[in-house]
Amino acid sequence: MLSGYEYIISMQIQWAKNHNIPLIGSEGKRGRPAYTMKLDQNLYEPLLEENRKQFLQGNGQEILGSQEKPAKMQALHSSSALGVNIFQYWQKQGLTSEIASACGFCNRGSQVSDRFVFEEKYSINSKFIIPPNIDVVIHNKNSSKYELFAVECKFSEAYGGRRHGGLKSPYLADQSLWHKLNNLNKLAEEISPLDKRYTYLHAAQLIKHILGLKTKLGNKNFRLLYLWYDVLGKEGVVHRAEVEDFAEIAKFDGIKFHSMTYQELIVILDRYYREQHLEYIKYITDRYY
Repeated sequence: MLSGYEYIISMQIQWAKNHNIPLIGSEGKRGRPAYTMKLDQNLYEPLLEENRKQFLQGNGQEILGSQEKPAKMQALHSSSALGVNIFQYWQKQGLTSEIASACGFCNRGSQVSDRFVFEEKYSINSKFIIPPNIDVVIHNKNSSKYELFAVECKFSEAYGGRRHGGLKSPYLADQSLWHKLNNLNKLAEEISPLDKRYTYLHAAQLIKHILGLKTKLGNKNFRLLYLWYDVLGKEGVVHRAEVEDFAEIAKFDGIKFHSMTYQELIVILDRYYREQHLEYIKYITDRYY
């Protein structure tokens, strides 16, 4: 059986071939051909200008490439490209609340969400130079119980074969960060400096997101979604179990954290929006389902 990482890349290469999209390697002429020659070839629609600016301001350098080396987002297996392909369409259509409800943040029909921001930064405190960048943040209207909904997007990277780093010791040194986060604090201690608990879930990254959001908003004014791509076999089973384990720990600290696979989200979007948004639904089901 193919590994989860190999399955995702092979599936995406096949999609590109089926649509006559030429591919290049990670170093242009070198490396496995799994990158589109132009960024727009990897997206359902070109980046909106406001979103392009947000990615340029992010720390991931997702859209900066050259003729010799394509940008990260040009990778067929890019999690940022997948995030844009899922979320930007609804942003452009002015249907922010519809995708928010499909993600399980609120009831269907609720009109509480206002606008999207990609790669938004949430500083933990001045001791940490690089603040956490959250993939997608949905800012809500004043009528919402929560000020914002945050999404951490994962595609192929969970299955890449390299263990995720743990949480560095400076995060544990400042006990003020862990006020009302006793259970996450214990987990942080367990995965510092090395994470030997989880294989596919990057728990340290999620903890840093929670710390950044908590610093800005307190414990109860946000919801966080872990949106991940499921694969067949042991890798998918273990990944799901790890996500559920983390969710239980966060729950005990009162953090509104939940998870969903991209496949589950696509089923919901297909069920409720196929007729009105046929071309978009055909694209995401053909490519990612």
